[in-house]
Amino acid sequence: MFDYSQLEKYDPTGMHKVYDNWPKMAKEAYNSGLDAKEFPEIDHIVFSGMGGSGAIGDLFAGIFSKTNFHVSVVKGYLLPKTVDSKTLVIATSVSGNTVETLSTLESAFKLNCKLIAFASGGRMEVFCDKNKIEFQKIPITHSPRASLVSFVYAILQILHSIIPISSQDIIDSIEQLEKTSKQISSSNLTEKNPALGLGVWIDNTPLIYYPWGFQAAAIRFKNSLQENAKTHAIIEDVIEASHNQIVSWEKETSIQPILIEGEGDYIKTKERWKILKEYFEHNQISYREIFSAKGNILTKLMNLIYLLDYATIYHAVNSRIDPSPVKSIDFVKERL
Repeated sequence: MFDYSQLEKYDPTGMHKVYDNWPKMAKEAYNSGLDAKEFPEIDHIVFSGMGGSGAIGDLFAGIFSKTNFHVSVVKGYLLPKTVDSKTLVIATSVSGNTVETLSTLESAFKLNCKLIAFASGGRMEVFCDKNKIEFQKIPITHSPRASLVSFVYAILQILHSIIPISSQDIIDSIEQLEKTSKQISSSNLTEKNPALGLGVWIDNTPLIYYPWGFQAAAIRFKNSLQENAKTHAIIEDVIEASHNQIVSWEKETSIQPILIEGEGDYIKTKERWKILKEYFEHNQISYREIFSAKGNILTKLMNLIYLLDYATIYHAVNSRIDPSPVKSIDFVKERL
C-alpha cells in the first residue's frame, strides 16, 4: 500500500509538494504582470536550452508546429546557420548558468538577430545586463525541472504577440491543470490516481510510444524518469517504430511499453495504435495507455507533462529513491 509517509520519507525536499502546487504556479506566472514584448517581421524562432529548459523549447515547438514559423530547438553549443535578421533566438536557462545555452546566447548577440533570454539569474542575467539584451527574470522553485510550469506560463505571457494560441486557450489549460491535480496529487493516493498507478506499475525499463504531436511530452517523460527515478527510458515515434523497433519484441524482454495517446490523434495514427495494441495482446505483452486531456495543444501537452512527471516521482518513491538529487549531472557540470 502506497501512503503519504512514503512520500515524506523518500522525498524529503518535497518535490511532490511543488507538483501539488503546479496549477497555482501556472496561474501566478501567467498573471504576474510581466510586459508582453513585440517581435515584428520574424519567420524563424530558435529555442535554446538544455535539460528542463530544453523541454520548454520542445513544448513551444509543438505549439508552433501548425504555423508558418520555422522553429528550431537547440540543445547544445551551436546555433543554426540560418539565423538572420528575421530570427528570434529565445535562450532559456532556469539556473542561468547552463554553459551550452550561454554559448548560444553569446553567439546570437554577435549576429543580426532578435534576442530574448529567460533565467532565474546567474551568469545569463549578468551577460544580458552588460550587453543590454532583453532579459526576463523568473524565480526558480525547487529545481529546474520542477520550475517548468512557471517558465512556460511566464513565456506565454511575454511572447503573447507571436504565440499562436489565444488567451482563453491558456486559461483553459490552467483550469485543466487544476482538474488534473485533483486526480494525481498527493491528496489522492488511491487506485483512481493515474499517475500513481503508472508510477507503481513501472518496475523495469519503460519504452514510451508517442505520436508526432506529443513528442515534447515523451521527451520530457523520458528525461524525468532519468532524473527523478534514476532509471533508463526509451522513446519511439509510433509510426516510425512500426518500420523498425517493433521487431525487437520478437525477442523476450523485460521492457515495458507505455502508449501516450490523444483523442484527436490523426486517423492514421489511431489506426496504428489499434494495430500495435493488437500485436501486444497477441504476443501477451503487458502495456499501459495514457490519454491526453481534451482541448487545445497547450492543454494537451501541459497536462500530459504534469501527469507523467508526477508518475516519475511516485515511481522514484515506490523504488525508495529520492527524486531530487542528480549527482551524475553535478559530476559532469563540475568538470565543464
